Amino acid sequence: MYYLYILKCADNSLYTGITTDINRRLNEHNSSKLWAKYTSLRRPVKLVYQAQFENRSQASKEEYRIKNLKRDEKIKLINL
Repeated sequence: MYYLYILKCADNSLYTGITTDINRRLNEHNSSKLWAKYTSLRRPVKLVYQAQFENRSQASKEEYRIKNLKRDEKIKLINL
């Protein structure tokens, strides 16, 4: 199972990613010095959206689509 997630950073920016373990990845974004360069400068981050996919391909396609949305469109998605 793969998860697509959106994080809200301390500076109110949004970060989108995919993972197989949402709790581990959220912990990495909030505490790891490795792997999370963008969010390491914008901590703490909060999980504001997640969706589940059967495989990496589906999750990656949705990640690409969301990353290309405008900020207000992402906010609408989060607030659904």
